[in-house]
Amino acid sequence: MECFKVYANEIEGRLDPFYYKPEFVKPVRKIKESNFGFVRFGEIIQDISGGATPRIGGDFYLYSGIPFLRVQNITEEGINLEDVKFIKKEVHEKMLKRSQLHENELVFTITGRIGSVAVVPKNFEGNINQHSVRIKLKEYFSNNQILPEYIALFFNLKIGRMLSFRKTTGGTRPALDYEAIKDLVIPLPDTRKQKELIDRIKQAYSLKKAKESSAQQLLDSIDDYVLDELGIKLPELKDKMCYAVNYSSIRGRVDPYYYQPKFAEVEKAIERGKFEIKELMEFIKISNELENINNYETINYIDLASINKDLGSIQKIKQISSKEAPSRAKQKIERGDLLVSSLSGSLKSIAVFREEGNNYIASTGFYVIKKSEEYNNYFLFALFRSLPYQIIMEREATGAIMPAINRDSFLNLKIPLPPLEIQNKIAEEVKARMQKAEKLQEEAKSILEEAKEKVERIILGNEEI
Repeated sequence: MECFKVYANEIEGRLDPFYYKPEFVKPVRKIKESNFGFVRFGEIIQDISGGATPRIGGDFYLYSGIPFLRVQNITEEGINLEDVKFIKKEVHEKMLKRSQLHENELVFTITGRIGSVAVVPKNFEGNINQHSVRIKLKEYFSNNQILPEYIALFFNLKIGRMLSFRKTTGGTRPALDYEAIKDLVIPLPDTRKQKELIDRIKQAYSLKKAKESSAQQLLDSIDDYVLDELGIKLPELKDKMCYAVNYSSIRGRVDPYYYQPKFAEVEKAIERGKFEIKELMEFIKISNELENINNYETINYIDLASINKDLGSIQKIKQISSKEAPSRAKQKIERGDLLVSSLSGSLKSIAVFREEGNNYIASTGFYVIKKSEEYNNYFLFALFRSLPYQIIMEREATGAIMPAINRDSFLNLKIPLPPLEIQNKIAEEVKARMQKAEKLQEEAKSILEEAKEKVERIILGNEEI
């Protein structure tokens, strides 16, 4: 049992021990002792209102229109419109009028990822669902201008997130209510220092983005390199609404999508490459036996979510007891095995397993190609991640609810198979580029984390600007 003491003057009405854990109380003490001074958030809020979600059956959602922000669209780097939903303008202007977003307001997430804060940019028109609130700040407090970017900066620091989470209520789904938000403590330096801290973080974000851009360029270059080495030249590919199919081309599938002309064009480009074409089943060794995980007390479980799709590496291995393992945890894997996703929505979840140990278990959502001296799994890794094979595997997926590639379709895939020395050459170059990209991404992350830690130390009075 964890034991800790709390001073009487720090009791704030809540009596649950969680609220008074040292990792929550110590930052509050430091903020109150900081040379910058502090305010309750409510003292600098001019207006606050929450969002709502229109009924889906009401035909309110569109492929374009007014951006309707969800928690995943609110990030510390600003509003991210990737995978954003849209609502009709009349819904935005009437039904959801109170949650319309305006320039320099804050969007503050109150459930899910608690306490992520973004500043609404200039000329942005949007709205929010019930998992966030919009906050309009006062322009001045005690003759001190309040900069929205500084407030967002503070709440996105580790200490800000911690203070937000401390104020949550609700057991199964923690949330912040308006009163909890208003009661949050914020250090408030003068406007000049706010600007200096904002500039410091902006510089870190700029350096981070430059590193990430270099990493992405390396990753994007891999496809062209692999296809060039294999002599595969892809034509310009387009989806067509109307096309004819010869009866002799029918392969058992009768769904029109399967016979899109672009698929035949990709296959022809592969066949015109430099090397012999073989079906996958002719040369690979694939995992056939399902493991009885009751033989283990605990397992290291790898599922589709464990794979970093950008880098093709395994980054989130779950250590769980065999009794708690999901029903899909059935494939034993070993160092050097290649894991290839069978599910349509996760076709870039491909990775070569690099860990040592005998209790690593993969989901049946993967096909596991065993390591062999007869072929190079890193070559196959690069091939399956390439555009032509992503397209072909997408075609082979079947099923209405969760489309997947069945075992026969996977093993029947036609693969250009160069001599092993060329496979090795391609594999080494791909590994080198992936490792450089991963290092750049790690450097990008470190740049931002170090800047945020320094800003936090400055805010708490542990370091000078």
